[in-house]
Amino acid sequence: MAPVYLDHNATTPPHEDALDAMKAAWSQGWANPSSLHRAGRDARRFVEDAREAIAALAAQNPRDVLFTSGGTEANNLALERPFQGKTGGLLLTSRLEHPSLLAFAEELARRGVRVRWLPPGGKGHLVPEEVEEALRERVAGEPTLLATHAVHHETGAIQPIQALLALVERAGAELHLDAVQAAGRVDPGLWRGAHSTALASHKLRGPKGIGALVTRPGVQVKPLLRGGSQERGLRPGTLDPVAAAGFGAAARRALAGGPARYEALRVLRDTLEHRAIEVAAEAGVRVVRTGGEPRAPHVAHLLVEGWRGDELVAALDLEGVCVSSGSACAAGTAEPSPAIAALVGAERARSALRLSLGEVSTAQDVVAFVDAFRRVVTRR
Repeated sequence: MAPVYLDHNATTPPHEDALDAMKAAWSQGWANPSSLHRAGRDARRFVEDAREAIAALAAQNPRDVLFTSGGTEANNLALERPFQGKTGGLLLTSRLEHPSLLAFAEELARRGVRVRWLPPGGKGHLVPEEVEEALRERVAGEPTLLATHAVHHETGAIQPIQALLALVERAGAELHLDAVQAAGRVDPGLWRGAHSTALASHKLRGPKGIGALVTRPGVQVKPLLRGGSQERGLRPGTLDPVAAAGFGAAARRALAGGPARYEALRVLRDTLEHRAIEVAAEAGVRVVRTGGEPRAPHVAHLLVEGWRGDELVAALDLEGVCVSSGSACAAGTAEPSPAIAALVGAERARSALRLSLGEVSTAQDVVAFVDAFRRVVTRR
């Protein structure tokens, strides 16, 4: 029997539309899209159709869509861009961020960029007044970037992006937005408009291994890699038309009703949280929900006292339920999530359990999780 899958923030099952688009590209667009002959032009068509779909999702120009290997590379490119070849500069970010932002921020700090670590707020939301205060540290003329997420990959917290964007623009700085967990899941008005935006196909029910950095017109991206002239010389290497076709199909679906499909999951998510807390209490186990509103409608983040999150994940897996204890990009480490540790402390963060529903999730999945969770927490 197939497992109950409640880890959609790690990845989503590919949709039939994406699979069909990829099959068509396999048969008609298998050639190198940089080749000038007919077969190359056929392959290029799949790439450019996808570029247009992703641009529409982000409400930007197709020319400003740069394909990457995923959200991690897009975040790295975005953080490198303002500071490459320059001395100093100011980066504003927080310990709440995805590892691909955190690690690159730490690298920039080693290179002499002033990194201002913003406080996470009690509920996992950046506080605009504190961002405004940090922006006052900017020296006129120096590159200044605020880098943050739209929807948190663990708690689902939605950041006040439009308020932050207004502050950044008033200060003459820029905003990079990790929208990997937001695009196609929450109202586009909550995440569009940043100077640069990272997207990932596999969070949209497209294929893995492809993402995009989308910029405003006039924002100049600088390559991390050296090689050919693909992607206007900004990202050398042969692009896969098959993956691009799947990404494009997924982006079109996300634009056509994606947030509404996720909003319909709110009742299921709330039921899951309530029942998990209830059955744990019956077993003498205290469960606390992490983070506050506003948050995405499909994410539940729980602290299960007396348990390690990785032990719970393993125990639930044996019960046929797939969940996580944090970001998939940080899997394999015994250390607690830096983001959750910033909110509740390192020790409590070790008891974290993340459950993320998706378009295919059902009421039966919630019942199955609750039953499995009850069996696990009553064993002690």
